[in-house]
Amino acid sequence: MTETSGALEDVATLSFEQARDELVRVVAELEQGAPTLEHSLALWERGEALAARCEEWLLGAKRRLEAARSTVGRADDQETR
Repeated sequence: MTETSGALEDVATLSFEQARDELVRVVAELEQGAPTLEHSLALWERGEALAARCEEWLLGAKRRLEAARSTVGRADDQETR
């Protein structure tokens, strides 16, 4: 396993807030300009992984909300019968 793949694997363990905060930091560092192309690429890869992690959390939250709404909707239907 390379250092980059190890760094990307740890993204899977981050909470939404941790991933979001680190993504903000990575974007700011990219905007300032990294000292080397290799460092810029590593930051970009990290940012992509962090953005994907945030999207996973958001999709999971959306599914939970839809499930909760569905459950409430079924309960309301049963009460009106």
